[in-house]
Amino acid sequence: MSLNKLVICGVGLIGGSLARALKAAGVVKEVVGVGRTEASLARACELGVIDRAASSMADAVAGADIVLLAAPVAQTPALLAAIRPYLAGHTIVTDAGSTKTDAVAAAHSALGDDAWRFVPGHPIAGAELSGVDAAKADLYRDRRVVLCPQSGNRSDDVARVRAMWEATGARVSEMTETQHDRVFASVSHLPHVLSYALIAQILDAPDAALKFGFAGGGFRDFTRIAASNPEMWRDICVANRDALLAELDGYLATLGALRQLIDAGDGAGLEAVFARTSQARTDWAKQQEK
Repeated sequence: MSLNKLVICGVGLIGGSLARALKAAGVVKEVVGVGRTEASLARACELGVIDRAASSMADAVAGADIVLLAAPVAQTPALLAAIRPYLAGHTIVTDAGSTKTDAVAAAHSALGDDAWRFVPGHPIAGAELSGVDAAKADLYRDRRVVLCPQSGNRSDDVARVRAMWEATGARVSEMTETQHDRVFASVSHLPHVLSYALIAQILDAPDAALKFGFAGGGFRDFTRIAASNPEMWRDICVANRDALLAELDGYLATLGALRQLIDAGDGAGLEAVFARTSQARTDWAKQQEK
């Protein structure tokens, strides 16, 4: 695996960590950054995350091996439209967004006959901190990355994107964009909404300061992800609306069932639910250690 030129549109935690990882692995010669502000790109250069900031989109894309879209998912259509006039040769476009059905639709709309170049991807890694200062070379080590190859993709291009992520130490899997959005609505998008919701509920309480003052480890663990980038999660919720609403409805039904058990004082019923779910969580944690 080697790249002469990698372009990152959105040099924050995700894009910056990829750049750091590939530089550490010695598989990329030049990393060029594209961003919304000169200040953020200057900071990325100062930290050595990118080698230079692009002077224009034409400058960025010209001769690139891979262009990574690592901006919030609502920006994907505009970014694809901006790079299309300059796509040529062997350049591949991929992304790091948390929703894939919308990304695929945007690629077909914005890229037209060049949609074959777009290989959708999603690294399953992150942190509650955002921005290029949070980027680190080992963010993807032993983490999962999902690719959603399209029928129009060339096998060599999919293999190249796979090899790029594998060079960071990640484990790469494949699924369809529909499977992806359904799965991550359940195990990623819903948990973030719930975490934000708990904080919002407490903030609106008249004794919020008292509650925050006595919050302990369980609260800290459950709400860690509520410190995540609000813009990014706003866009994810809107982009994956249908799948997320289905998961929310299912969760509300489960909460309703638990409420009935609590209201009835049904300790045995509660314990049965808690025992089943506790075992499932323990089994999952053991599997993650393998």
